[in-house]
Amino acid sequence: MPRRLHRLFLSLAVLLTGLSVLSAAAQEEPRVRARDLGVAPGIFSPGTNNAITDVAGVRVGQVTLRKGDKVRTGVTAILPHPGNAYRSRVPAALHVGNGFGKFIGTTQINELGELESPILLTCTLCVWKAADAMVEWMLAQPDMQEVRSLNVVVGETNDGRLNDIRARPITTAAVRTALENAKGGPVQEGSVGAGTGTTAFGWKAGIGTSSRKLPESLGGFTVGVLVQANFGGVLQVAGAPVGRELDRYAFQNAVAARENTRGLADDRGDDRGDGSIIIVIATDAPLSDRNLQRLASRGMMGLGRTGSSASNGSGDYILAFSTAESVRRQFDAARLQTTELANEQMSAVFQASVDAVEESIYNALFMATTESGNGQTVEAIPLDQVRKILREHGVEVPAP
Repeated sequence: MPRRLHRLFLSLAVLLTGLSVLSAAAQEEPRVRARDLGVAPGIFSPGTNNAITDVAGVRVGQVTLRKGDKVRTGVTAILPHPGNAYRSRVPAALHVGNGFGKFIGTTQINELGELESPILLTCTLCVWKAADAMVEWMLAQPDMQEVRSLNVVVGETNDGRLNDIRARPITTAAVRTALENAKGGPVQEGSVGAGTGTTAFGWKAGIGTSSRKLPESLGGFTVGVLVQANFGGVLQVAGAPVGRELDRYAFQNAVAARENTRGLADDRGDDRGDGSIIIVIATDAPLSDRNLQRLASRGMMGLGRTGSSASNGSGDYILAFSTAESVRRQFDAARLQTTELANEQMSAVFQASVDAVEESIYNALFMATTESGNGQTVEAIPLDQVRKILREHGVEVPAP
């Protein structure tokens, strides 16, 4: 072999080796939460864990299911307080931003304004199996022997891209484990639980959470949020056009055709911004179901900040509940005497929820890891490039 050709092969080998190392390094890039990137929406401080569990008594349990090459899904359970959710009910309300979804139990929530079960999140074709499993679990709890009706609450997003959703892989054991292992403290985020197979803005997403603690002068209340993110749009982070800069956004091919270039979105099925998101807002502020309805509606503002337009094919649901003892409802009470926050005191709670929803969505994206399943791979958003874009748009990003 001529020396020049030999050197060319050696150079090529070194280049390929370097690319492999760079690729592996990119895949192993540490995942961080939004605040580690300098992204801290709003003016109020987060709670201790910056999670929905900062609302006292709220617990989260998650089961992640990865089986073979096809199953990438799971269950996320949210328990409103340590007691029996049926016998000691919390006021609740649901806001539907766009109703392309399957959310079991919503009509009774709207009618009675209360929760009588934990909240489960899972995949679209598994909602009925998850509901049946939770009914079985609840009926077996103490003091439930005479119960003949239950309104269990189960939300979903469609993880069928990475998950063999037609197999409906959620089991009774998975639901039971999520419910029985629910706990307070830090909440695992990203590609876990009901977020194992979900995507957002064309990148791997999943479960995200955040919280806000109001100053004592504003009541000292805590607002916590948890999201199951699986939707699309044109991603912006703290106002920075991250989706455009990373060349991945809804309607990209239509724009590319106009500009005589080629977009990437259609290659990943993200061109219309379709998908879904479930947003759960918890607070210890003493709110009636009427003001919880108002609170839930503000979740769409936080969602919109991230670049969603609530597309036609998106199921955008926000469920809000209050854990305050003064508004708790006993299942067999003949009369209810409650003390609730006045309308004039709601604005700070609204602000806290909008900011926490926005940050929860960023956390769902930034904490997710690249996932392969069902014959496809969805990449985690490259945080090194996100840092660069944020800096270019005036965000003070800490060194990694």
